[in-house]
Amino acid sequence: MSAHMRIHTGDKPFGCSECGKRFRQKCNLNTHMKIHILNKPLACFECGKRFRQKCTLNTHMKIHTGEKPFNCPHCGKRFREKGDLNKHIKIHTGAKPFSCSECGKGFRERGNLNKHMKIHTGEKPFGCSQCGKKYRQKCHLNTHMEIHIINKPFGCSYCGKRFSEKCHLISHIRIHTGEKPFACSDCSKTFREKGNLNKHMRIHTGEKTFGCSECGKTFRQKCSLVSHMRIHTGENPFHCSECGKRFRQKCNLDKHTGIHTGEKAFGCSECGKRFREKCNLQKHLRIHSGEKPFCCPECPKRFTQKWNLNVHMKNHTGEKQFRCSECGKAFGVKGNLIKHMFIHTGEKTFGCSVCSKRFRQKCHLDTHVKIHTGEKLFCCSECGKRFRESGTLNKHFRIHTGEKPFSCSECGEKFSHKSSLNTHIRIHTGEKPFDCSECGKRFGHNSTLKKHIRIHTGEKPFDCSECGKSFRHKSSLNKHLKIHTRDL
Repeated sequence: MSAHMRIHTGDKPFGCSECGKRFRQKCNLNTHMKIHILNKPLACFECGKRFRQKCTLNTHMKIHTGEKPFNCPHCGKRFREKGDLNKHIKIHTGAKPFSCSECGKGFRERGNLNKHMKIHTGEKPFGCSQCGKKYRQKCHLNTHMEIHIINKPFGCSYCGKRFSEKCHLISHIRIHTGEKPFACSDCSKTFREKGNLNKHMRIHTGEKTFGCSECGKTFRQKCSLVSHMRIHTGENPFHCSECGKRFRQKCNLDKHTGIHTGEKAFGCSECGKRFREKCNLQKHLRIHSGEKPFCCPECPKRFTQKWNLNVHMKNHTGEKQFRCSECGKAFGVKGNLIKHMFIHTGEKTFGCSVCSKRFRQKCHLDTHVKIHTGEKLFCCSECGKRFRESGTLNKHFRIHTGEKPFSCSECGEKFSHKSSLNTHIRIHTGEKPFDCSECGKRFGHNSTLKKHIRIHTGEKPFDCSECGKSFRHKSSLNKHLKIHTRDL
């Protein structure tokens, strides 16, 4: 009975003489002691304390014998170890060989200097597990912990956390046991605490009891309202210790901190790519699974991410509010305008580390690098052909499905690729954007211009394997080859 009561009181009367760890029952202490016996084979026959090295045992034995062979020449005080005598002598000599680089204060021992330096650095490595308060020295933490032991008599048998009320301890223990006794009557979802169930029920009832006094927007939870109010007040209470940037919500600060630490905790099981946020990993996994949950209401096209759908919808609405100040070309997305501006400035900020080729956009660099690595992560499920980019795989897949999602608004003809549609539209508009630098003649297709240029250069890249005659166009070579086949 007495052993059981210690679960509620948190009392741990059996302490390890080696490391100080405490236990509720002696049998648990005995089991724990085996760790030290294995690592420390030498035992003191007076008190049983164990040591790894014989010299350490010999020094310890002086405690029992009272032997103090090292004598201070100044005051006669005696010490068991020479190191303790050397420290003591500095009191008489006034020697303080360890000096603070910040304020110049001197210390007799390096350990004291290390403790002092934490004043300048602000470092507080010893944190209270109960309230989070931090301290520079462990002795100050130990003194502070006595407050919790007195005010919080109920200790958790799993992790040692303490509580002032028994009901809070019972609720906390469910974290360890996994017990969730409160179930939602609508969707059967379970919760550890009744308060969380009550908050969840508002999803089903649609109840939003917390209203913003500025704009009238309502929320299900008070914490959501508090976070929302910062939009009106401009308050950004969470700041980055590295760069000083401030945030309205702690979760946004946590995401931002990953930029400085470089930590990417979430890894893709398919290709090994890592992400700072779980939501980004989930989006990435759709590339491998082929899942496209966002469907266009106008056409059958589907997307892996909602923002891609939003961008796509502007094709149907024709909305293009971002216009280039140089050439007047309009874009539906601001990012596309920014990318387009590099054409006018000629800026190519992204360079390949292998061949030094430079690119205007990072995505183009990423695609180019795969040429050097030979990496082709995206595989066609129909024919097994592999591709460096998911977009190229999607275009290729239309060969198998016969899908032609791009249709001409003038004649209704359909195309597998948007570039083919854009080329086709020039038939209706009469646009000829490609002009010859030699004679000024204009063309609707770049490929037609290249063929035309050969008239000026005299280039004839297509050779007949039978007689060696050369031609400017492949079609001319094909016609010529019929002469040889007729002769056969």
